[in-house]
Formats: sequence, structure tokens, C-alpha cells
Amino acid sequence: MPASQLVHDPAAVAIRVRGVTKEFGSGESATWALRGVDLDVPYGELLMLVGPSGCGKTTLVSIVAGTLEPTAGDVNVMGHDLVAMSNGRKVRFRRDNVGFIFQSYNLLPSLTAVENAAVPLLIAGWRRRHALEAAAEVLEALGLGDRLANLPTELSGGQQQRVAIARALVHEPRLLVCDEPTSALDAENGRITMELIQRIAVQPDRAVVVVTHDSRAYAFADRIAAMEDGRIVSVTTGSESLPA
Repeated sequence: MPASQLVHDPAAVAIRVRGVTKEFGSGESATWALRGVDLDVPYGELLMLVGPSGCGKTTLVSIVAGTLEPTAGDVNVMGHDLVAMSNGRKVRFRRDNVGFIFQSYNLLPSLTAVENAAVPLLIAGWRRRHALEAAAEVLEALGLGDRLANLPTELSGGQQQRVAIARALVHEPRLLVCDEPTSALDAENGRITMELIQRIAVQPDRAVVVVTHDSRAYAFADRIAAMEDGRIVSVTTGSESLPA
């Protein structure tokens, strides 16, 4: 990546990645998923990672979220050195700082919408009543105040995605990681999903990273980092990546 794309003030950076590599397997069967990635994501930014399948997007975002170890390199997120962290500290770091939104909603079928949204707070040890109240507030903000008691099977795809967004945001994470959040949705629900993420999650003390193949979402990005063969090959603004 050109040096001009890197932020020189560490205090302004939510995510700082330097020289990160990731190898899967060993010997002749080894595969390099990442080949020396440098990336900065400033606070208050929504960054999209784009590129063909197998280029390393999900591997990179998994390392940034602390769910995967790099083979080499430095990873600093919100002032925390993830490479130096023990596994136990990483679990606590993710619990306290990271929210996840996936293409598949991963809702628990036996729980209501409000119970699904409250899961991160219950895991963190909140009293059930307080957790459900906080989850209900987020769901109401997402337009699901009348669906709190519904099971996932009683919700449309777009409504299930909003429950998944509420679950990701209910503990007010400083880093939101989204892996293909719109690819299973139609154009209208995809637009609504990105508008919700942009409106609620993009804050001055937070950062959002979205992995996507969906060019319809590009307009919501502050910057777009394109990847090929385990490397970042370009970084553009969202407007620069829109079709003419």
C-alpha cells in the first residue's frame, strides 16, 4: 500500500496492521492467505474490504477481530497489541470491544428476537431483566419494537438481519466487523441494512470493517481497500469506486 494511505498519528487510528502474513498448512501443501498486509483504519471510518473469493479478506478481518492468529506481523486494535495477548485476554477483548455481523444471521431458533439480541449482554454477566431491556431499546431503534417476542421463524429475512445487527451493537462495541452482511438480501433490505450500520455504528470513537462482494454497498464506505492474492492493491474512497 502506498505510504500516503497510512495514518501517521497513532492516536487517530483504531486499527493498525503492519507486515501481516498468514500461512495455512506447512511444507509443500502450505497456502499463504496473506502476504505482508499494511492497513490503517482511522476512528470514525467505515472501511470495506473487497476482492475475489480467496484473496484473503475474511482472513484479514478475522485477524483484526482477534479470532485468528497471524503467522507474522503486528496487529494493534484500539490500542491493544493483539499479537502479544493471551487467548484469555483476547476472549475478554472481543467480548468487550467487538461486534460481529455475518451473512448468515446465526440466530438461536428457540429464542425470541429480544432474547437473541440480548445474548452478548447475558454472556457478559448482565442481569436478565436489564439485558432484555437494553436489547429491546436497540431493536426499537431498528424498527422492530413490535417484533420483540417473535421467534426467528416468524421474521422475514430483513427482520432477522436487523436482529443480528442489534445483537452485534447491543454492547456498544468499538469495532464492528461485518462479513458479507448484504449478499443474502434483496436490494431494498441490503440498502436498509447498510443505512442502519452507517447510522448507528459509525461513531467518532469506533470503527467499522465490512467484507463484501456487493458493489451496491460501496456508496456507504468512507474508503474501500481492494485485495488480490493476499495483498491490498489499492485504497480508494467509496465515491471513487462507484460506477460512472
